[in-house]
Amino acid sequence: MTLDYDVAIVGAGPAGLVAATVCAGHGLATVVFDEQPAPGGQVYRGVTTSPVSRTAIFGDDYAKGAALVGAFERSAATYVPGATVWAVASRADGAFDLGVSIAGHSRATAARAVILATGAQERPFPIPGWTLPGVMTAGAAQALLKMSGQVPSGPTVLAGCGPLLWLVAWQFLRAGVVIDALLDTTPRGRLAQAMPHAAGFVLSDYLARGLALVRDVRRDVRVVEYVTALAAAGEGRLRDVHYTVDGTAKTLPADLLLLHQGVVPNLNLARAAGCALQWNDRQACFEPVVDLWGGSSLPDLYLAGDGGGVAGSDAAAARGALVALGVANALGCIDGPARDRAAVAHRADLARALRGRAFFDTLYRPADAFRIPRDDTIVCRCEEVTAREIVAAVGEEGCAGPNQLKAFLRCGMGLCQGRHCGLTVTELIADVRGVAPADVGYYRLRFPAKPVTLGELASMPTSREAQRAVVRVKGTH
Repeated sequence: MTLDYDVAIVGAGPAGLVAATVCAGHGLATVVFDEQPAPGGQVYRGVTTSPVSRTAIFGDDYAKGAALVGAFERSAATYVPGATVWAVASRADGAFDLGVSIAGHSRATAARAVILATGAQERPFPIPGWTLPGVMTAGAAQALLKMSGQVPSGPTVLAGCGPLLWLVAWQFLRAGVVIDALLDTTPRGRLAQAMPHAAGFVLSDYLARGLALVRDVRRDVRVVEYVTALAAAGEGRLRDVHYTVDGTAKTLPADLLLLHQGVVPNLNLARAAGCALQWNDRQACFEPVVDLWGGSSLPDLYLAGDGGGVAGSDAAAARGALVALGVANALGCIDGPARDRAAVAHRADLARALRGRAFFDTLYRPADAFRIPRDDTIVCRCEEVTAREIVAAVGEEGCAGPNQLKAFLRCGMGLCQGRHCGLTVTELIADVRGVAPADVGYYRLRFPAKPVTLGELASMPTSREAQRAVVRVKGTH
């Protein structure tokens, strides 16, 4: 790995892979830093290394990732797996310094432009008992299946809403897993709200695939619709799932509860870098402000894929190409007309991928009750802060926003730095104050954006000469 690059890309999902391939194809010295051991990101995790028969279990769409990885590997881009980027700082000369941790050692890498392709993360799903052993997200269970072929063996319940919940259920069924129930929390009447957007959905690629997937799951799994309350119960670990439907409380025994209610942009790195955010009310989340080429509010810092706004893997790949063209133009590799001509096909791909998204976003917008908890439900897992404590801090003590709440209750100050509580805290404060989430804002984040040891920071080279010396020394061992 050389010391300096034209473009540094964070993340090797569909957006990062395509962006790197296009950037390298235009002669830009490109590096991709990836926390995973192999390229593919979350959606194509393990696509080249999974021990599971990919098509049989994951379906034809999963195989698209292999083509993206293949093109990336044939490009001149440098790939650095197992690398955590914990800082992206602007320099006086307009370039960026990135703090990168690799195998327990941190170093600084400079780049003229940065593309954050950090993807999406699962939305917080705070219910009573969600911190019990035996409760995890559906996405985490899917990752275990993709990476190591692990599947649950005891009583298993899936709960929540959104396409990924149904996809995981379908994949588990194809892997031979018995699913005891799928508790659907999509609110009653939501389909009617989504119908104005049905035309785009009917014309999209989602229709046939989605109908077949849901049909298969309903054939083999007991689906309980319009669930209005959920709780995980047990002494020391999960034993039962309590739920309410049509006003009646019911209980299911379970060894594993998989929760999911959609995904939201993974924006901690972008927020810490200083990118401006905006509230997306249809998806009920914050997202970075970006232009048509993925440019953020900071010069030469770009967002590609779901990290800049959730739209799915096909849209992420198209956006990765568009961002790369924008970067190539900004760095002088191609002029504006050439950029625009090259973008035509990618914009068509993006428009096709976005067709039907409004229907999905409206239909599967999580219910208020599952986004804005009450009473003794834990909101901040790291510091074990409850909804009751947050409500009291806002309503009785005058706490106005998430950053002030850190001083009151230490919310967002744990290892996850707000990843698992940020949205919940914002919406809970907004609800108590009677204002919009956009008026409350989000956590003010600082570097390091991921946990780094003091030893790593202390041993980092402090000058360019020292950095080069470290690279030379490490290269001889």
